[in-house]
Amino acid sequence: MEELREEIISFPRVGEMAPSFEAVTTHGTLRLEDFKGSWLVLFSHPADFTPVCTTEFIAFSQAYPEFQKRGAELLGLSVDSVSSHIAWARNIQEKTGVKVPFPIIADLSKEVSIKYGMIHPGESKTETIRCVFIIDPDQVIRAILYYPLTTGRNISEILRIIDALQTTDKYGVATPANWQPGEKVIVPAPTTVEGAEERLKEGYECVDWYLCKKSV
Repeated sequence: MEELREEIISFPRVGEMAPSFEAVTTHGTLRLEDFKGSWLVLFSHPADFTPVCTTEFIAFSQAYPEFQKRGAELLGLSVDSVSSHIAWARNIQEKTGVKVPFPIIADLSKEVSIKYGMIHPGESKTETIRCVFIIDPDQVIRAILYYPLTTGRNISEILRIIDALQTTDKYGVATPANWQPGEKVIVPAPTTVEGAEERLKEGYECVDWYLCKKSV
């Protein structure tokens, strides 16, 4: 138990390489490396056949085309069996008409869950909480979100984060609070006194030398 506790504490962080894995899924055995070159949203849920998780899987499935437009794949995970995952996905389609188009890891051994720090004993010692890892095409973790067992995720926010990260990568900028695609972005702040003096002359929309926006 002590070894498990230590492994849970050593969870990956933003900016680090995503831990590699090979796992049984509803689409066969998959490895992290299978997603190299694409954005990946790896997300965990507490358990199959539960109400909040069902609403999330419906929402993720309905938004799947939007993730694909961004070159992003979805990969779910819980500690349920692959048979349970299959039965649950079939039940969702039967009861709601929504087909789950992405694979779900059956992490019975908790190997992937432990590597990614998905089990938080304060919430549950046996179930994975609602984690989201946004992993870029180089397999670097770019964002991590944690939700309690009782709170369903906002899928639009996950898409917004991917949009923001892709905009940052393409243009070398940052994005302000509540940013949406098409809105102005933040120009990196100057790092010298001379740069600060010049910044206000460069034609940007500025509050002051350290906070300037532009369109991209």
